[in-house]
Amino acid sequence: MSSSSTPVTLENPRKVMKKVLSLSQSEGDGATVRRSIGGCELRNLDPFLLLDEFSVSKPAGFPDHPHRGFETVTYMLDGAFTHQDFSGRKGTIRTGDVQWMTAGRGIVHSEMPAADGVQKGLQLWINLASKDKKIEPRYQELESKDISQAEKDGVAVRIIAGQAFGVRSPVYTRTPTMYMDFTMQPGSQLHQPIPEGWNAFVYIIKGEGVFGKEGTAPASTHHCLVLGAGDGLSVWNRSGAPLRFVLAAGQPLNEPVVQQGPFVMNSRAQIQQAMEDYYYGRNGFEKASQWSSA
Repeated sequence: MSSSSTPVTLENPRKVMKKVLSLSQSEGDGATVRRSIGGCELRNLDPFLLLDEFSVSKPAGFPDHPHRGFETVTYMLDGAFTHQDFSGRKGTIRTGDVQWMTAGRGIVHSEMPAADGVQKGLQLWINLASKDKKIEPRYQELESKDISQAEKDGVAVRIIAGQAFGVRSPVYTRTPTMYMDFTMQPGSQLHQPIPEGWNAFVYIIKGEGVFGKEGTAPASTHHCLVLGAGDGLSVWNRSGAPLRFVLAAGQPLNEPVVQQGPFVMNSRAQIQQAMEDYYYGRNGFEKASQWSSA
């Protein structure tokens, strides 16, 4: 991999402005999630609406439910989930796979465990601009082997969206976004550029590291770190074990966010409309009443 693509240091590294410990809560039908973005401490981080780390065992899961107005990105950390929607689409994502679903004007789907034992993953909700909220639903699905990867100086990265170490993901982001899974070996450091003006956060999957600036107290597993302004993220792994975290950043939409459960629009009237459309099966929800998942 080209080493010239990553600066040795950043001129203005982003500091950690807020640290949120994601605590377990019940969600769906018997599922457990650790919610950081979308919880009471961090309502949203434009354009991000929600981040859940989920742990689910059969028969629990996320049975039939609707969405409108945003995208869901499901990244499997361990195990497998089967997804079905009312257009007849069905598929299973396994460890390391990504499903990037643009709900747009309307989807009804189910997400259920496809294997025995505990299935674990991350689900990130990304808002859509008002002009994109009524687009047709679409999917981008990547198997683990097709996710762009790079490695340099003890740091390995899986690039779900955006660019790192000179390697780019093939995923198209309607709301400009970067999303990466880093694993840092003990003693390694990282200086990853992030576009100026984008909101960014880190979610720690495993281990502990120093984020933002040297000498800062280390942050550990299940913490979400909101980053301030600057040109990128600096991280040091001073521990004796690997550090794994995701870094996400997105261009803020700077539009009103009105959310009612699975619908995210720009006004209370649009939320009312979404609920009526779902209830009466119209404007994108025509197939809702005749469908239920297998």
